[in-house]
Amino acid sequence: MSPIRTRRRPEPVEIDCESLVVGSGAGGSVAALELARAGRAVTVLEEGPRVTTEDLAAAGPAESMRRLYRNGGATAVLGTPVIAYGEAHAVGGTTVVNGGLLWEPSPTVLDRWAAWSGYRHYRAPVVGTRFAEVRRRLGMTVQDHGDGNQDSRLLADAADTLGWRWQHPQRVVNGCRHRNQCATGCPTGAKQSTALTYLPQAEASGARILPGLRADRIVHDRGTVRAVEAVDTDGRRVRYRPRTLFLAAGPIGTPALLRRSGIHRHTAGRQLALHLNLRTIARFPGVVDATRGTMFTAQVQEHSALGMLIMPSNLTPGGLGAALAGRDPRQVDAFLAARASLGMFTTQVAMQGKARIAAMLGGTPLLRHGMTPADHHTLRLAFRRTATLLFAAGAVELLPPAGTAEPLRSDADVERFCARVRPGDWELVSVHGMGSCPIALPERGGVCDEFGRPYGFHNLYLCDASVLPGAPGISPQGTIMSFAHEIVGRHLEHA
Repeated sequence: MSPIRTRRRPEPVEIDCESLVVGSGAGGSVAALELARAGRAVTVLEEGPRVTTEDLAAAGPAESMRRLYRNGGATAVLGTPVIAYGEAHAVGGTTVVNGGLLWEPSPTVLDRWAAWSGYRHYRAPVVGTRFAEVRRRLGMTVQDHGDGNQDSRLLADAADTLGWRWQHPQRVVNGCRHRNQCATGCPTGAKQSTALTYLPQAEASGARILPGLRADRIVHDRGTVRAVEAVDTDGRRVRYRPRTLFLAAGPIGTPALLRRSGIHRHTAGRQLALHLNLRTIARFPGVVDATRGTMFTAQVQEHSALGMLIMPSNLTPGGLGAALAGRDPRQVDAFLAARASLGMFTTQVAMQGKARIAAMLGGTPLLRHGMTPADHHTLRLAFRRTATLLFAAGAVELLPPAGTAEPLRSDADVERFCARVRPGDWELVSVHGMGSCPIALPERGGVCDEFGRPYGFHNLYLCDASVLPGAPGISPQGTIMSFAHEIVGRHLEHA
């Protein structure tokens, strides 16, 4: 009987490189550009595909969701309730599929982070200077209502009636055409994602961007990174041997890679801060035509001190279908028939409890969260404030973010709903994760020192959302990029 022969796994191709960047989103793009401009030979590994504006224009929203979002945009964070977490994997990262918002972190938040972390460096004078640099490079603008955006106009008028504070969004857009496809990739090239700005500029300075390569493991010895093992979409393995590694794989990808590599496996990803999104559908007596516009042009910030922001969100057929999924067919039919009179609104809430990577299953992170009773109280309060605003805007019917809830038509209906809603009833989405490998003293739960280096390492730097000490309560792109500029800038100053 002949012995069974097994095909030997081919040895990986080995490539020496000077500066290796893993991830090409908000943090990785900063590292790529700053290192390349400083004369470093830079290689960028990106797990996802590279798409052009023409690709986005040719694809439908559903196709873009499948292609550009990890797990089709529905990574599960287990707990009560299950939270759907969305993040992109593409050249440019989540900057390709977000709303292009660019807010500066407040001095109050930065001071709180400094007090908790034990590091005083990342405060307003430093972070503000870096934010001004990001703002200049991306061409931030204050976007008014423009063409369409009736849902935003209604919200702003209602806030004025109530005496509540609101603001036009600060966005990185150039000639927005109000196509209402921000969350699946701008089809006109108006949104200035890092795929259109930082990364092409990095390539012009010599950086190489390699899509379709997943970093599997970091090989290290006595605090020195020796290699990064990666695999392409065809299963071919490549081993990169960098002098310096900048890790920017995102708030889940970065700690997952560290843990697969035996680096801070007991602390990386032990906590993950989330912003939670409540999604409320409102029916108005007149035509709103909320599909005609951009993501939103008014954000109500009256309750920002409580970690709450209220704004319209893209009303698309797919988004409406997702919001109505699992409901009584009669409800679905009624809301679909009234689609021209509907608006969809997002209430963002900073979660007090923490999520975490609970386990690594075959190298894949299993996520869990621990929403607290205080979070449940905050969600009810946030929905009450949202309902007050929407009724003031003229809404005649609200469909709350709980699958078993009936439509609400009065303040009394809202109070009855809030009295009986249970933690497991909420339908929650998150697209902002942060703080999974925070810059903080080790005894305070930190993974990185103030230079962004995981403790015990000298040629490994983290420069993405994972290093933030917590949730900023605003869209975090500006905060992430500001921290990344400071981390890379300090590295270059001390190299």
